Amino acid sequence: MVHAAPVAHRRPRPTAQAQHMDRGALIRALVLGLIYGVYAAFMKRQMGPVDAGNVFYGILCGVIFAAIMFTLARVGPRMMREVRAASYGAFGGIAVGYLYSLTGDSILRSSWVGFITGVGVGVVAFYRYYTHET
Repeated sequence: MVHAAPVAHRRPRPTAQAQHMDRGALIRALVLGLIYGVYAAFMKRQMGPVDAGNVFYGILCGVIFAAIMFTLARVGPRMMREVRAASYGAFGGIAVGYLYSLTGDSILRSSWVGFITGVGVGVVAFYRYYTHET
């Protein structure tokens, strides 16, 4: 009756490759978040003097951007490729549309730029995930 004994389920330990991928995703998210935050703070400043508000605004935008990007990198491989591509497209479109809105242009134009960017990012992401199954 050994075959009927309950089996203790052990959680699989993350492999070195999975830990390396997480570290790489974190580094990419932090670097791109830093770039996004600096650019957002620069756009918000609009050629005025740099003050504490601009610095905190840039830090906040960069942290939010990096957190969403890292979350998409972690959760993305468990999604269907269509949903994954759509989420990256929406994220890219919203991020670029928001940066464009900081220029002071109309909200309609900002939405249009964000929409076009989102569609482009979504199509490229879908092509990449369709041709490279992960």
